[in-house]
Amino acid sequence: MTTELLTADSQPYNHNLCENIEHFKNTASAVDLGISAVAAWQMWGLSLMESAGCGAPELIKDTRNFITATTTISEQLSRTYKKPEFGLNETMIDGMEVAVAIEKVEGREKAFGSLLHFKRDTDRNDPKVYIVAPTSGHFSTLLRDTVRQLLPSHDVYITDFNDASTIPIEEGDFGLDDYVGHVQEDMRAIGPDCHVLSICQSTVPVLAAVADMAKNNPDQQPALSLTLMAGPLDTAAAETAVTKFADEHNIDWFQRNLIGKVAAKYPGAGRLIYPGASQLGAFIAMNTPKHVDSFKKLFLYRASGNQVEADKIAAFYTEYQSVSGMTAKFYMDTIRKVFKERQLARGIMRRDNGNLIEPSYITMPLLTIEGGKDDICAEGQTTVAHQLCSGIATEDKSHFVHPEAGHYSVFSGQKWTDEIAPRFADHIRQAAEAKGVVYTPAACKTIKSDCWDPKRKQRAHS
Repeated sequence: MTTELLTADSQPYNHNLCENIEHFKNTASAVDLGISAVAAWQMWGLSLMESAGCGAPELIKDTRNFITATTTISEQLSRTYKKPEFGLNETMIDGMEVAVAIEKVEGREKAFGSLLHFKRDTDRNDPKVYIVAPTSGHFSTLLRDTVRQLLPSHDVYITDFNDASTIPIEEGDFGLDDYVGHVQEDMRAIGPDCHVLSICQSTVPVLAAVADMAKNNPDQQPALSLTLMAGPLDTAAAETAVTKFADEHNIDWFQRNLIGKVAAKYPGAGRLIYPGASQLGAFIAMNTPKHVDSFKKLFLYRASGNQVEADKIAAFYTEYQSVSGMTAKFYMDTIRKVFKERQLARGIMRRDNGNLIEPSYITMPLLTIEGGKDDICAEGQTTVAHQLCSGIATEDKSHFVHPEAGHYSVFSGQKWTDEIAPRFADHIRQAAEAKGVVYTPAACKTIKSDCWDPKRKQRAHS
C-alpha cells in the first residue's frame, strides 16, 4: 500500500479550533492555563485529527498511518513528562568519536541544583566554558544543542537546576540573590580560567554575580571572558508580549494568580511555587497559532508516513513540554527586580546583604548576542550590558545580532551552529590569548564578532 506525502500547508486552520483557543487564552487566568495545559493540547489534537481526517480524507492513502498518527499524537499531547536526559555520551573531534561522561562536580550537588561537567576522553587543552542555564520553566536540557555544538572544542560545565516541586521545604527557600550566590560558588569550583556563557533569564543573576566578585576582589577577575545571550537585562529597551504582560499587572496580581502550593504527594509538599505547567500555558498563549500549526504539521507528517519530519517536531515538543517549577520567591523576585523595577539596568540592584551591584568593576572581554526576531528577549534588552560594564575597554566589547534568529535559535539549531557558536568560540580564545593562555587549536570554525559601537543608539536609562 503506497503512502502519499501530505504537505504541511495543504490544510487550512480549523477556525472553530482557533476561536476556542482565543476564547481560552483571553478568559482563563494564568493558573487556569497551567492546570489546563494538557487539556488544551488534547483539544488541539482532536481538532487536528478532525481537520486532517474529515477535511481531506482522499489525501490519506494508508489507513494504518492515519491510525498511528491519531494514537501517537494523543499520547504526545497527554503524556506526563519527566526531566529529560542530556544523552550526550560522545562527540566527534577531528573525525574521531570521543566518549563523554556527564559527572556532577564534587561539592556542587545542592538541593536546588548541581553543576555538571561533560568530561571528554581526550587530552586536548580546551577552554573551560561555564554555561548558566535559564531558570524559566524548563530544565537545562533545553540547552542540549548548545552543549553538543561546543563539546568538540570546549571543556563544558553547566548548571542543572531542579524542579522546585521536588525539593523538600526543609531545604529552605531560593530567590534571585540565592541564584547569584549559586553562580558564584560554581565559578569558584571551576576556577578563574573559565569562560562564562549566560543565556536568557540567567543573564541578570550572572552579570550580578560576576560584578559582585570583581568588586570584592578588584585585583583578579573571576573569569577570562563573559558572554551574555538574549537576556532581559533591561526589559524597557524593547517591548515584547512578556514585558507588556508584566507592565499590565501589579505585583499583587502575580502573587494571587500565579503562585500555588505543592501538593502533598510531591517531595516539595507545602512549598510555594510558580508551577512549570503555568509557564507552559503562558508560552502557549504567547504563540498559539504557531503551536497549533506545529501540531498540525506533526499530525499530517505522521498520517502521510513522513516519520523523519514528524520526529523532528515531536523531539522539540518532548523537551518543550518537560517543565520545571520555580520557587515563588525566585519568580516574584524576578518580576519585581527585573521586570518592574529594572534594578540592574538602573544601577540600584543590591545583594541581600546590602552590597550594591556595580558592573563597572568588570574588566574582562564581553560579548553580547541577540536575535533579530526574538519575541521573548527582543533586540536591545541585552546590549545595555555594554553601558553598565563601563570598566571594559572598548576594544574588548563585541556584539552580534543574527537578523533571522528567534529566541530559541540563538542557542540551538542551524543559526546557532553556523553563525553564533563560531563567534563565541573566537571570542573566548581571543580573550584567553590576550592573557597569555594558549589552547589546543579549535576543532571547529571560528568567526570574529564585530566590535561594539559605543555610538550605537541606546535608550536613555533612568
